[in-house]
Amino acid sequence: MQDQAGSTRKRTGGRLKNVRKRRKDELGRLPTETQVGEPRFRTVDVRGNGTKTRALATDVVSVNKDGETVSADIEDVVENDANPNYVRRNIITKGAVIDTSEGQARVTSRPGQTGQVNAVLL
Repeated sequence: MQDQAGSTRKRTGGRLKNVRKRRKDELGRLPTETQVGEPRFRTVDVRGNGTKTRALATDVVSVNKDGETVSADIEDVVENDANPNYVRRNIITKGAVIDTSEGQARVTSRPGQTGQVNAVLL
């Protein structure tokens, strides 16, 4: 698990003393790296009364084509600005360019957060 809290140093460079310990709501999680493959999902409890469905792997995408949405198959990850290594590992994140059965498309959703892949044709 990762902690996401304020800086441990002052603006001048001096160290700040801890006033309290870490809180549960300051905990972060490791990123869900959604891969291309047989669909697998995981449900995660979030703060409040909600849940998130994370896509661990998926092979379908909803593509926006001329104002209407069509379902397509994901074939490959072509480009990923988040991390060039993700292309080799076939990991889908927001902004990634993927090869689909409809043509190349850019991902507009966050599959690790919403559990689905939405994209716009290039």
